[in-house]
Amino acid sequence: MDTFSKRNYIIIGIFILTGLVFVIRLFSIQILDPVYKVYATNNVLREVVQYPARGLIYDRNDNLLVYNKPAYDLMITPREMADFDTMYLCNLLDVSKDEIIRNIELAKDYSYYKPSVLVKQIPPETYAILQELIYKYNGFHTQSRTLREYVYSAAAHLLGYVGEVSREDMDRESYYSMGDYIGQSGIEKTYESWLRGKKGINKYLVDVHNRIKTSFLDGEENIPPVTGSNLTSTLDIDLQLYAETLLQNKRGSVVAIEPSTGEILALASAPAYHPGLLAGRIRSRNYSMLLSDTLKPLFNRALQAEYPPGSTFKVLNVLVGLQVGAIGTDTYFSCSGPASYPIRCTHDHVSPLNAVQAIRESCNPFMWNTFRSILYKYETSAEGYNIWRDHVMNFGIGRRLGIDINGESAGSLPNESYYNNIYGKGHWNAMTVRSLAIGQGELGITPLQLANYAAAVANRGYYYPPHVIKSIDMGEIDNTFRIRKYVGISTEYFEPAVQGMEDAVRPGALSHIPGIAVCGKTGTAENPHGSDHSVFMAFAPKDDPMIAISVYIENGVWGARYAAPIASLIIEKYLTDSISDNRKWLESRMIEANLLNPYQPK
Repeated sequence: MDTFSKRNYIIIGIFILTGLVFVIRLFSIQILDPVYKVYATNNVLREVVQYPARGLIYDRNDNLLVYNKPAYDLMITPREMADFDTMYLCNLLDVSKDEIIRNIELAKDYSYYKPSVLVKQIPPETYAILQELIYKYNGFHTQSRTLREYVYSAAAHLLGYVGEVSREDMDRESYYSMGDYIGQSGIEKTYESWLRGKKGINKYLVDVHNRIKTSFLDGEENIPPVTGSNLTSTLDIDLQLYAETLLQNKRGSVVAIEPSTGEILALASAPAYHPGLLAGRIRSRNYSMLLSDTLKPLFNRALQAEYPPGSTFKVLNVLVGLQVGAIGTDTYFSCSGPASYPIRCTHDHVSPLNAVQAIRESCNPFMWNTFRSILYKYETSAEGYNIWRDHVMNFGIGRRLGIDINGESAGSLPNESYYNNIYGKGHWNAMTVRSLAIGQGELGITPLQLANYAAAVANRGYYYPPHVIKSIDMGEIDNTFRIRKYVGISTEYFEPAVQGMEDAVRPGALSHIPGIAVCGKTGTAENPHGSDHSVFMAFAPKDDPMIAISVYIENGVWGARYAAPIASLIIEKYLTDSISDNRKWLESRMIEANLLNPYQPK
């Protein structure tokens, strides 16, 4: 074969090989490679996330508290977007052009191929018009959502609110995408995984105008959403409404607990706000308004405020003294002479007196002598203080109780090193920290802790961790809420303490309720920034108690003036479902009292 023929074969072979390469490549691209199929499919197929209805929330008596109402989001897929009439869309949806442009840029930054929210929470009446015009807007589609709606204008701090997810939320959990909503506080946050349900997917065929024509494969590949679980809270909404009514025009809180279970019956913080203010498109504006309010309505005083307990702490001081043997039921201290130094009584009463009488009369010298006896019973004051402190902490003071809503403060109960740093190791004693004996000084407790402490006394030595959820549909509450926490005080020592508390709520006192054995203790919490705070803790009935309560009224002057009457009204309302006629005047006085008005006498 000559050279020329060989060259022909080589050239032909090169062309054949090149052709085979192209054929194989085209086969791979058009038949084997799914990318172009996906691109083609994406032009006719739309996957729409089906958001589940969020679980409902009820009170302990099956009254509906939180439900859902329909709303719609306008979604955009940047890759499919074309020019559109911006101003018409802005006017229809009541949004600014700047907001539209900003949200488009955010959508592009998030993903060019995935849909993002352009305008959220469109009401049904606007949605109906938009659906008729959506074909004019390439790359746009709507998605159904739900918004939270509230039956009552109460319990905002406890229920919490829902807001848009953050980047941190999405990074933490793959369930969430841009534009999703998540519980931000309260029950909505703690029980988010139960309330949110599971998303579904619907696949649709769309026409060249981006209008849905029919379901893809007759819906065979659709995944239905799973509705979130309903929750039954421990709240008694009637009691909550009543507590908030009594707190109007005041700064303060009410916490009511069922001692036998640890269930929160009412948790009110004042000033309060309507929970609906933080739902829907107005949430951001309202949140800023509430945040800048000088009365701090977003601040949950029931869980986050720390106050000196004042004289309410005296019951606990006596219990510790009895438990460690520093005093006995037959121990008497005088209110006059050296025994009254350095903390004197603020009012006249029988003297000398024992533990029952000291609680009844709120005797400062008795508490000082008890506290001193505890600390001096041991080799060093620091050792005595640490034992005293451990007993106090057993009641849930100085640490978080673990309630199932966010934001709980631990309060303040200094350890030994705190005083060592101030005074030097071995250079402080009972005299140095004497204010603790009467619930002042560095001691700070939350209203929740005070109510829990009252529940522990009511139970004569134990409490259940306070919680706000009673049951979950298709689920169980955390078992830790069913485990008793013992405070380390023998049962017999509670009897003189309880007797003293019952005697303190004597006939003639505003906290006295005819026919109901209420055990309580008033307190006046010193306040360096104005009038002292009014404090009261109680439980009732004395035997088989059904409610334990704490009330703090800021700048309420002293315990018997506002906190004690308010607590007694709430106790009466809960136990009898009404207020007796001979106490209606007291109810009116408490409701009408306005401690936010500087010109109204206190």
